[in-house]
Amino acid sequence: MYWIALQWLPEAEPPGGALADTMPSPQALGWWALQFTPRVAWVDEALLLEVSTSLRLWGGPQALLRRMHASNPAPVTIQSAQAAIGVIALALLRLRVQGQPIPSGCPAALPLHTLSAARAHLPLLARLGLRTWGEVHALPRGPMVRRFGTGLRRALDIAWGLAPEGHRWLTLPEVFDQQLELPARVGDAPALMWAANRLLASLRLWLRARQLGVLAFELEWRLDLKRLNGGALPSTQSLVIRTAEPAQAMAHLRRLLAERLARTPLLAPAVHLRLRSVDTAPWAAEAASFLPEDQRAGDALHVFVERVGARLGPGSVLAPTLRADHRPECMQGWRVGQGAVRPAPHPRPLPKGAGEQSRRASPTCLVDALAPTWLLREPLPLGVQPDGQPCHHGPLRLLAGPHRIETGWWCADDSASEGSGAARDYYIAQNAAAGLLWIYRERATAARQGANATPRWFLQGLYA
Repeated sequence: MYWIALQWLPEAEPPGGALADTMPSPQALGWWALQFTPRVAWVDEALLLEVSTSLRLWGGPQALLRRMHASNPAPVTIQSAQAAIGVIALALLRLRVQGQPIPSGCPAALPLHTLSAARAHLPLLARLGLRTWGEVHALPRGPMVRRFGTGLRRALDIAWGLAPEGHRWLTLPEVFDQQLELPARVGDAPALMWAANRLLASLRLWLRARQLGVLAFELEWRLDLKRLNGGALPSTQSLVIRTAEPAQAMAHLRRLLAERLARTPLLAPAVHLRLRSVDTAPWAAEAASFLPEDQRAGDALHVFVERVGARLGPGSVLAPTLRADHRPECMQGWRVGQGAVRPAPHPRPLPKGAGEQSRRASPTCLVDALAPTWLLREPLPLGVQPDGQPCHHGPLRLLAGPHRIETGWWCADDSASEGSGAARDYYIAQNAAAGLLWIYRERATAARQGANATPRWFLQGLYA
């Protein structure tokens, strides 16, 4: 057996400081420790870890301790001690925190105030002249149990290896749900962020321990008043924050929550907070790459859209999304906030950066590598010369094509003409007046005309 005792030193800053903002809860610190061993328990002020089964995995006790200190999730330092028995490791940790030297001859030479089971009996033990664990352990068993109870005797038996040591091990809950009592009544929603930061820090540790990413979480606060101006008030208010992709990093979630809280009036002062996970998904970490083209600068598109949407309100920002359709006017949809995708029959062109990012994400959705990124709102009918040559500010010369598509025949929506799908031949055309154009010829099957009908030509895209 090998035990490690950990204790996070008291915060040096007053409440409301930078350290208090991001200090996880004790339960969340236990979730963090579960990555090192499944046997973790809180005993009084310290976190006890039984690591004998995982020491070889981490490369020994010193390597494990270095890793614990390096991955410390709290903004305060960790004090640690280790021993072959948990109660001894806890006693050594208490001496180290108090700045006292470690006596030789453990456990017999350990002072009694470092033993949790002896704290209730310290005045009587001092009057009897007993100062160390060894002196109490030497007392006759029967009279000692009758006078001090079985707790002290059992703790000493564990320290001398005469009884097994057992604790109630921490386990990960299936759903994150933590509450926090506010130190004072809070009258405006942005002031709730101080307490919410502590809950978000705990949420991050829970997500990492369960290898999940959060898609939605709810912040709920309890109101102090029951009636306001004669009208009944609900007992609580809440906000639900949603993201397009699973997230573990809390910086983006904090920004979203702060933007939403800034736009949310409190019906009454808040006295209690609760944060719970609503929707999660398995977490797949991004693969690291040293290639320059894989080093993306700035925030992802969905992060920008979510932040602006939280600031301007739901429905104020439309996000482009690619669709599995070969018709150019149906290849792109618009997502309102985090809702469903609605079709965009005549999509506006994406910004240059966003379009490039979307194309890299799903390259198979392109009609053609030479297709333009700028589409007209409505395809423009073109004139046709007697010899069948299309015209736009003069005769057009066909440079590339045809690229034939025939799709959408199974759809009967507004994105296809009269629900008949599309049967087209696309060309790249040019003349001196119009420049490069993207045009198509509508075949007779799409126009519902006879086989000998004159083909119709349309201008659909422009090249810059």
